Amino acid sequence: MSTSYSLREIVSRLGGDVVGQDDILISRVASLANAQAGQISFLTDSKYRSVLAATKASAVILTPDNRDLTALPRILTDNPYAYFAKVSDLLNPRPQYVAGVDETAAIAPSAQVPASCTIMEKAVVGANVVLGEHVVIHPGCVVGEGVEIGAYSVLHANVTIYHHCVIGERCSIFSGSVIGGDGFGYAPEHGRWVKIPQVGRVVIENDVDIGANTTIDRGAIDDTIIHEGCKIDNLVQIGHNCRIGAHSVIAGCVGIAGSAVLGRHCRIGGAAMILGHLEIADGVTVSPGSMITRSLTKADTYTALMPFQSHEDWLRTAAGIRRLGELAERVKQLEKQLAPLQASGIQRDK
Repeated sequence: MSTSYSLREIVSRLGGDVVGQDDILISRVASLANAQAGQISFLTDSKYRSVLAATKASAVILTPDNRDLTALPRILTDNPYAYFAKVSDLLNPRPQYVAGVDETAAIAPSAQVPASCTIMEKAVVGANVVLGEHVVIHPGCVVGEGVEIGAYSVLHANVTIYHHCVIGERCSIFSGSVIGGDGFGYAPEHGRWVKIPQVGRVVIENDVDIGANTTIDRGAIDDTIIHEGCKIDNLVQIGHNCRIGAHSVIAGCVGIAGSAVLGRHCRIGGAAMILGHLEIADGVTVSPGSMITRSLTKADTYTALMPFQSHEDWLRTAAGIRRLGELAERVKQLEKQLAPLQASGIQRDK
């Protein structure tokens, strides 16, 4: 449940400066278009000035440069979007868990479970598992043999952590995710496929969030590593031996094939595909739906998309694409035929 704070109380906790009435009570966050009395919103882009002028919010969060865009009570800060997130966190306290192990949970005798942990209904904690202080494991989770989970991390319902994986502190792994399943490794032999044992682990460092139904494969030999501060959306597939650089963000439905290495602070748009064994430099942004087929060595925004068309137009475009090889060959032949004519013309000019 949310609580209420005055603007004065908010800035005393989060910083910033109040302009206007500072005892206005705020109980919720909302968008400019939908905000009502008792709610606070934010503006980062001046193109939404008309929406700001019509908002029914009780207060707004602005940059100092935009302080005069409204007469509403306002908080001034250099980064309104991040400040808005912090206000939302303040107004919506996280659940308070009751420490203890539910009687239906199955805890191996060799598991180390501090008294501050919360283990809910029908969770399974395997042999030699080591949990940090205040770890929360929701109903139906399976934590395999030898797994380590750092303090204050939370596994939401029906998460599976395979054997010997490592989860850092303050991580959140949302429902249905599978961490440490076998990577997709097979060797061809006489027309059949021989499975390659996946003997690495998944190592997730501190402050990582992993969305619902995401899968991260264990390494074939070396570990798959998700470095600190990464934020990974729902339905993402990360293949074996990948390394995801610190503080990178990956949107939903992204697929990253085995042994790809992403740098720090990368941004991968929804449904993008990154092929295996590629290296992506720090600070790269990949547009939604793009397929990355080669390594990217410098920070930039990369897009590999065709604009959508009606089906009939696309058929004509596809037919043209199929003919590009033939057209290129014809151009080469024409260039060869023109070369003697151009040479003779040059000689005559002389």
